[in-house]
Amino acid sequence: MRHRVKGKKLGRDTSHRKALRKNLATSLIKYDELVTTITKAKYLKPYIEKLVTKAKNYSGSEFNTRKYLNSKLFEETAVDKLVNEIAPRYKNRKGGYTKVVRLGNRSGDNSMLAKISFVEEK
Repeated sequence: MRHRVKGKKLGRDTSHRKALRKNLATSLIKYDELVTTITKAKYLKPYIEKLVTKAKNYSGSEFNTRKYLNSKLFEETAVDKLVNEIAPRYKNRKGGYTKVVRLGNRSGDNSMLAKISFVEEK
């Protein structure tokens, strides 16, 4: 039983899981949408939500916020896009920046696929 066990292991050790999360987050920010398994999409969602919230509060002069975002993503271009394009888009939104949509099963291993993308702000 999984009583009081937080988070998913995804069949990986800790460092591999952190690298996977950083890679998925960087790809989602670069391309605005990502097709992956439903478990990985659900694992990524809270991580991205926290990054966007942190980037929204970035004013340009705060070195520590920029350093934090650099530590959570692999590429500097992804940090630039997050701070300059994505965060201002959700200036008036309090949360729920991403959505996960199920796409069906993958033909090779019958795994459930999902598309995670940013919600379009009206």
